[in-house]
Amino acid sequence: MANIIISPSRYVQGQGELKNLSGYVSKMGKSMLILISEGGNKRIGPMVEESFQGTGIAVTFDVFGGECCETEINRLREVVAKNKCDCVIGVGGGKILDTAKAVAYYEKTPVVICPTIASTDAPCSAISVIYTDDGVFERYLFLPQNPNLVVVDSSIIAAAPARLLVAGMGDALATYFEARATKASRSDTCAGGKVTSAAMALARLCYDTLMSEGVKAKIAMEAGVCTEAVEKIIEANTYLSGIGFESGGLAGAHAIHNGLTCIKECHHLYHGEKVAFGTLTQLVLENAPEDEIEEVVSFCIEVGLPVTFAQMGIKKVDKSKLMEAATLACGEGDTLRNMPLEVSPEKVCAAMIAADAIGRYFME
Repeated sequence: MANIIISPSRYVQGQGELKNLSGYVSKMGKSMLILISEGGNKRIGPMVEESFQGTGIAVTFDVFGGECCETEINRLREVVAKNKCDCVIGVGGGKILDTAKAVAYYEKTPVVICPTIASTDAPCSAISVIYTDDGVFERYLFLPQNPNLVVVDSSIIAAAPARLLVAGMGDALATYFEARATKASRSDTCAGGKVTSAAMALARLCYDTLMSEGVKAKIAMEAGVCTEAVEKIIEANTYLSGIGFESGGLAGAHAIHNGLTCIKECHHLYHGEKVAFGTLTQLVLENAPEDEIEEVVSFCIEVGLPVTFAQMGIKKVDKSKLMEAATLACGEGDTLRNMPLEVSPEKVCAAMIAADAIGRYFME
């Protein structure tokens, strides 16, 4: 099996770049579907629409239904067909972006990704995470190529709540540890091959950037400004984590996140907040060195990522529900199989309980 690394065809990041969107997509067609949330349409829809004025490119705005599920994907495929759209543009958060990628794949059009928050590493990937209509993880849709273009307007991302950037740090936090586990087990990555040295270097850079810039970026975001630290964390959350997880591999952290989707009390959490707890659980599962666990827990506490059940909304621990989550995490087709050790629902459940205890210990 070959070593493989994949990435979007072009990545653009900078303040005010969404105003230049039409120039970037002009060669992709003359009719665009723009998938956006209702709130996003009110905030930045006029800016996007203005970008296309006088270009001769027709734009169809459609409000996202709220879940990246088969029902929504099929609805939007009909919109693309009806309006004869040449390209799908996703503007918003992770589920909008994943839906745009899936629709473009099925309709055989280019896809342009414009994240308005840096809360996940979805923008650069050739993966869509498909959920049920009720928001429970269902499957990964592996796409034949990465997005044609990713446009990241850092001024828009910096105007979002700081919690969203922090959630992105939680998602990015898993990147290095999952890539390390995948490499150690010699498992295949989402790119369809073995881990490259380049992917490992990007994954490690992602982790190091979080440790050096994360707290500064959070403070700047809370103050309402876009500093160099914010720019670096946006890149870490979006590009470094995106390339790092996809070509480096997924392992325990994301599988445990998927398991947690079956616990109702966790539904209010962002993806990266659950992944952060999944990362801590993975480190416990593989019996990582104490100083490594301490660094991860301390970082999470400092930026505001959950390290205990209580912080995730689980006030009363029901072991049967934890076992249900652990069993889902160990399900066939999920990524716990990429861990370099034998896993079982019982071991995962025990690791989750221990991770919670460690989190409580360091918070005292």
